[in-house]
Amino acid sequence: MEPFDYLAGYPRELVEAARRGLSDGSLARGLLARYPGRHGVRTNAALYGLAQELKQRHLRRAPPLAKVLFDERLTARESALGLNSRLARVQGGRLATKREIRIAGLFRDLAPEFLRLVLVHELAHLKEFDHGPAFYRLCRAMEPDYDQIEFDLRLWLWLRESPAGAGFPGNPSAAPGVP
Repeated sequence: MEPFDYLAGYPRELVEAARRGLSDGSLARGLLARYPGRHGVRTNAALYGLAQELKQRHLRRAPPLAKVLFDERLTARESALGLNSRLARVQGGRLATKREIRIAGLFRDLAPEFLRLVLVHELAHLKEFDHGPAFYRLCRAMEPDYDQIEFDLRLWLWLRESPAGAGFPGNPSAAPGVP
């Protein structure tokens, strides 16, 4: 998968503008200006608390969450940015379902908007299982700037994997100590 796959499905003009921004450095400068901060969510307990706060605000009737945690095994290339799973177990004479959300570990060091986007996306799966129109309506209700932040996250991921983004925060080949 080449880095441009993150932008698959977007209009050719947007992809070309992103390529130009990549080559002249304006893409990195623009993303860093738009998303300068890092969130303070460092532990799984804090991540669970944030997810519960969002769930309480937007999805009160949704099923309860058993776990929400960062998972270092999840990567943008090989698997996903987040996973929502239901584990069914027989307890006594009834079937009990536990719901878990796992967020890729790379979100520990990204902007709070990106972490919130992935949480909103995974929480929306508690109510809407597939990526249909109702799912995206729910995501937009929970995060009004959902579409823009998702596009910017795709640009961020694309940039961090490209050779031009070698010094970009979050780039796997960035110097040690650079987030």
